[in-house]
Amino acid sequence: MANNVFDLAELRKLIDEQAAVPSRPPVETPVEHEALTFPPVRPAPDAELARAVPAVPLVADAIRLTSWTGIREVTAEGHLDEAAARAAAEELGVPAARLRLIWIVAVNTGLLQIVGGLASRGPLTMQLTVEATLEFWDGVVMDVLDRADEGLTGSAVVDGHLAEMLATIYSVRSGVATANLARGILQSHEVACAPGPAEMRRIAAALPAELLEALSLLTYCGLVEQTAAGRTALTPLGVWAIRRDLLREGHDAPTTAEVEVYADLSAAELVDELVKGAATQSAVAGWLERRPPESAARALIEIAASGTAGQRGAVGAILEELGPEAEQPVREALGDPLMRRYAASWLHIRDLEAPALSPEDHTWIAVDALAALMQVSGHAAGRLDTPEPGEDLIKLVGEMPSVDHPDAIAVLDMLATAHDDQAVVKAARKAAMKARSLAHDGLRTTARRR
Repeated sequence: MANNVFDLAELRKLIDEQAAVPSRPPVETPVEHEALTFPPVRPAPDAELARAVPAVPLVADAIRLTSWTGIREVTAEGHLDEAAARAAAEELGVPAARLRLIWIVAVNTGLLQIVGGLASRGPLTMQLTVEATLEFWDGVVMDVLDRADEGLTGSAVVDGHLAEMLATIYSVRSGVATANLARGILQSHEVACAPGPAEMRRIAAALPAELLEALSLLTYCGLVEQTAAGRTALTPLGVWAIRRDLLREGHDAPTTAEVEVYADLSAAELVDELVKGAATQSAVAGWLERRPPESAARALIEIAASGTAGQRGAVGAILEELGPEAEQPVREALGDPLMRRYAASWLHIRDLEAPALSPEDHTWIAVDALAALMQVSGHAAGRLDTPEPGEDLIKLVGEMPSVDHPDAIAVLDMLATAHDDQAVVKAARKAAMKARSLAHDGLRTTARRR
């Protein structure tokens, strides 16, 4: 916390991120990974996707490998020995390096089974329903992506950034130029691994060829294809599978149909859906596209000015998507007691003239953010398994009683009950007692004045 400005992204880690959110599957999201919002996609029909699965080169080769295997001895690790692997690769006409991946896919999906040191045809056949075929395809892609830790593409750098590369391609439906993919991988690698200048030059020189080889493999796996403009895009099956993977990781990756149901809601209805967790941030863009920015901002601010912390949090998230064209209604909100701090912050971020916020204002916003997250998640109590907060959070907790926020006591009680760091728990209990004392003194003063 620099100059008493607490990072609101860090505050989000204080709320149990395993809260049930109806619009997402029941997966556990690691607290160290921020959930991202991806643009909506329109997947191909399931029946069309299912028909395409057997034609994926990797899948077709896994089926052929099943027939070639018959009944065959395998190693103690469940793989073909070297001689058999060479023979299989030659029979299938694939590079020996890909044979291991084909074998793993065939075994893990049930095309092959291994019993008593012998491999033979497994229980799975490709005479499947549409739903079962797509589940099979999901398993194939999971097998592929899981191999990144074992050297899937032959490039340690590409493997290390494979998930984010595929997510980037997913985000740009028109495709991404290979040079831009390479540039993004290099930037990510430099930030994440901090290699020295000489090492970075070596990686940069080798990456173009390694990336082309990796894209060739991903094409073989049915995930990517080249567009007419020479860019790399996801195949329809790739879109379906990568979206599945993003959802498993807890990200917001909606379909167009899922977003469109929110586009015609009123501002109050949209905010209510966001607070309940029925809608996610991806619904916001479609909603804003159908409204003039100024009128949308005005309607949202009216809700936040008389609403709860949860409603203010939802409104704030929507307003963040608007640019300077919404300046006038936001500037008018500077006169509202509950919105003036948010309005000033919004204006500052866009380099527009605005009053400065005091340290107390920033603490008030932090309390409001925690109160909003409590209301949105529905977790006024429960265990908060969070990273070590350090002294910043303890300092913030100590300042909460003095900022006259209506939810300060509730937030402090939540931290005192649910936080997993005893230093924070102790500080929150002490601050809650102080806040109650100040509130009681304020009531007595008011009573005497009457």
